Amino acid sequence: MSYFTRSANPATMTGWRSPVFLLMIMAGAMQLSFAAWWNLMNNFAVQELSFTGREIGIQQSIREIPGFLSFAAIYFLLVMREQTLAYISLALLGVGVAVTGYFPTAMGFYITTFVMSVGFHYYETMNQSLSLQWLPKATAAASMGKIISVGAFAQLIAYGLIFLGWKAFDLSFTTVFLVAGGLTIVVLAFAILAFPSFREGIPQRKKLFLRQRYWLYYALTFMAGARRQIFTVFAGFLMVERFGYHVHEVAGLFLLNGLFNMLLAPKIGQLIVRFGERKALMVEYVGLTFVFVSYAFVTNATMAAGLYVIDHAFFAIAIAIKTYFQKIADPADIAPTAGVAFTINHIAAVVIPVVFGLIWLVSPAAVFLAGAGMTLVSLALASIIPSNPEEGAEVNLWFRRSLPKAAE
Repeated sequence: MSYFTRSANPATMTGWRSPVFLLMIMAGAMQLSFAAWWNLMNNFAVQELSFTGREIGIQQSIREIPGFLSFAAIYFLLVMREQTLAYISLALLGVGVAVTGYFPTAMGFYITTFVMSVGFHYYETMNQSLSLQWLPKATAAASMGKIISVGAFAQLIAYGLIFLGWKAFDLSFTTVFLVAGGLTIVVLAFAILAFPSFREGIPQRKKLFLRQRYWLYYALTFMAGARRQIFTVFAGFLMVERFGYHVHEVAGLFLLNGLFNMLLAPKIGQLIVRFGERKALMVEYVGLTFVFVSYAFVTNATMAAGLYVIDHAFFAIAIAIKTYFQKIADPADIAPTAGVAFTINHIAAVVIPVVFGLIWLVSPAAVFLAGAGMTLVSLALASIIPSNPEEGAEVNLWFRRSLPKAAE
């Protein structure tokens, strides 16, 4: 049985060859290379290329360009299936990471970042689409939590090997990038040979569109993309530039993050199923507001590390945005909306690293306080998610019902 020799119905496949297991394996393959790249990226930029906030902002904006162009995935689906595009994307990710160390210049790093990012973002687009199509609505959040947990386990492998081997074996950036990218290619080859080609369910619309009734999903997605840049770009850079974290120390910090994700993500998925998307997201945004304000004023390296771990622990709750959309969406809209959503998610992501990189040179605290403001906007948006979202009940404008009749 392989992708090339057998077609299967995702609804009837059980056991380790089920769609959910394929999603888990692909999540692991992605994280083996991306986690290692992310672990080394800031140290590689500072120690090998002498990057400042300006150059790191440019590099991170380049990284987000493929995310901004994720809408183009729908056009690739005119000539290939979603599972095929997911496989090709993982291959690009692995190759982009593997060759990074062989181009130790600013321009080389920009180019390999772009190649890696094309693979990462198109994989993520297809992963979201396939997850929402293959997983039952009633248990999707719990299954997504398990998928994140497997990805976190792969992160632990990557971070653990770097943490234990960086000094012990005097590893180089080139070697680690090559091994990490190669591991992704190996796991991808296994997935192609071990899993069938899963037939698609409801045919997906092969065109781009925006639907008015999805506006809250679009808004939540936009704010998530803007806010996440503060963490992914500047929180990690804070650890290296201000507090002088070395490669193995960053790896240790990421190990903690991966361990928390592996243990907490399945439970977070179950809690979302139990308490609903609105409550879950509101808890996340209240917590993140506290974290970002604390980042702005932290002066102790250990306390900053604690904030970084807490910040990352909230990531899994973002499952709730996806399951909210799954509940309100026309099933035929999932694939095209996944591409549009990733583009919306990256509108701010293309701009924020460069603009905030310049702000960083003047006031790092201002960057994190702006992030706190973004979480408050997200909190307001999350508060109008209905308790039981569904098609026709996408938004709960509670504040309008509280107004006097005359005021309406």
